[in-house]
Amino acid sequence: MISDEARKVQQVLIERGLETPLVENQMTSDQKIERIQGLMTEVVSTLGLDLTDDSLCETPHRIAKMYVNEIFSGLDYQHFPKVTQIDNKMGVEEMVKVSDVSVVSTCEHHFITIDGVANVAYMPKSKIIGLSKINRIVRFFAQRPQVQERLTQQILVALQTLLETEDVAVSMNATHYCVKSRGIMDTQSHTTTSALGGCFKSNPATRAEFYSKA
Repeated sequence: MISDEARKVQQVLIERGLETPLVENQMTSDQKIERIQGLMTEVVSTLGLDLTDDSLCETPHRIAKMYVNEIFSGLDYQHFPKVTQIDNKMGVEEMVKVSDVSVVSTCEHHFITIDGVANVAYMPKSKIIGLSKINRIVRFFAQRPQVQERLTQQILVALQTLLETEDVAVSMNATHYCVKSRGIMDTQSHTTTSALGGCFKSNPATRAEFYSKA
């Protein structure tokens, strides 16, 4: 069952052209695992690996379960974290910032790991949410084939929608293993992206506070 909050976030992302490109195939998780297992059997066999070997025989099934239940589970909005908006009864007005949130995602161009951290902040209005929900929202959108620019924007829009405010900021710094482990094989570079809304975009002092390490 997809929650009302998840549907609302999904709809806003679609309207803004920020949703991950998806085609509904009506397959259950078990059906997806079964099909991917068969396809990965073909891939592994085509590479010339011996699937009768006890180290390899379960590899296609392991990959299929990993894709559906773990690293791409964010494609299914049934897994969207439960987020309860709480009335801001304490009258919090200052910035709420969560720093160094772990990001482990997958490059949608090569299906290789993206590894980094995100910093997320918002200026409370009438609603606030539990701090761990920010980490869970980051993780949900990271558990998809991604490009970092879209991932950063998806987190921003989801929080703006749930918090009912434009005053949200997201920055992300990540290493892309499609750069590190193949192609140019640059082991030192990293990619930084930002998405700013409301006062974080219009007010230089607020923006500077967000980017500050303090």
